[in-house]
Amino acid sequence: MTLDIEHFAPRFCKAVRDWYDTDEFIPLHAPKFSGNEENYVREVVQSTFVSSVGQKIIDFEQAMCRYLGVKHAVAMVNGTAALHMALLGAGVTRDSLVITQSLSFVATANAISYVGASPVFLDISPETLSLSPQKVREWLATHSVEKQGLRVHRESGARIAAIVPMHTFGFVGEVTELLEVAREFGIPLVEDAAESLGTEVAGVHPGNFGLCAAISFNGNKILTTGGGGMVVTNDDDLAAKVRHLSTTAKVPHRWEYIHDQVGYNYRMPNINAGLGLAQLEQLPKFLESKRALARYYADFFANTGVDFVLGPSSNTPNYWLCCVLLPSSEHRDDFLKICNDAGIMVRPAWAPLNTLKPYTTALADKLASASDVAKRLVNIPSSVR
Repeated sequence: MTLDIEHFAPRFCKAVRDWYDTDEFIPLHAPKFSGNEENYVREVVQSTFVSSVGQKIIDFEQAMCRYLGVKHAVAMVNGTAALHMALLGAGVTRDSLVITQSLSFVATANAISYVGASPVFLDISPETLSLSPQKVREWLATHSVEKQGLRVHRESGARIAAIVPMHTFGFVGEVTELLEVAREFGIPLVEDAAESLGTEVAGVHPGNFGLCAAISFNGNKILTTGGGGMVVTNDDDLAAKVRHLSTTAKVPHRWEYIHDQVGYNYRMPNINAGLGLAQLEQLPKFLESKRALARYYADFFANTGVDFVLGPSSNTPNYWLCCVLLPSSEHRDDFLKICNDAGIMVRPAWAPLNTLKPYTTALADKLASASDVAKRLVNIPSSVR
């Protein structure tokens, strides 16, 4: 089918305006505050405990544990800090290697770099937009060996310390298969679940597959604390380590300031946790709205020559950012210009991480699927109505 973008894009813009019932600018993803946000923030202000100590932090972490079905949750200042702590908790060390995907937000690679490790960029599965288990297995079989009980890079001798799939746009990739690969080669699996809160795979939430997971609560996420993140895990020792390191490695004491190692001031402020707790109460309603929008989009794009990404059949997705695949990069660029000129915010996928200046020298395999998706994918308005 030949796609006439000049006619199709305005039709799309009208469909978006019809859904949101507005002639105003439509952002990609705006937060929705319709619950107890003001009440809980007011309670925090009145308590005077607005920083990294307070009851709302405790309440938020416990509520998230119940929702996800995990044992531990440690709230952080942002999702990148959460992934940094998750990697340290999983035992990633300086000069080691971490396998991840090239199609991801830069925070995935940056958190690896914060530890002093280096990313290895492998390809995605086009069906899931997440790290391909087949590509990971092939790369490890070719480029790694076991040495003194560790999995090391054949060419450099560097330890391969973790495998980090990113659950792209809320779709959880082939985590069961990735976990099999991780166990086969003796490498921990750490989930970058920044975007996937609310998604389930056979009734199981992210954070229950790998050793641990990092979540983001940035202003554009399905649940926001303004800025914030969280490490979730079922591992007691990892949770204790992450909590200690992110609280400046302070040894608990009623008045003494003793720090037993280099720590990080990464804990979420109580005032942000109040916002997050109110948002979490509304998450089922948010998910219902976003899934209804995805059905609306799927109907609109059917038989148009533009593929609406439904996600893996194994998922019950959160549809954090709905996305479409245009037939070519030229179609994508024209679609981006027409929609944004019309006041409908749409954006391309991220540039593959291996193409960014800090990571051009990183190890990378053939990245055909990631390159193709990056050239054709567009995120479309996905706010809760």
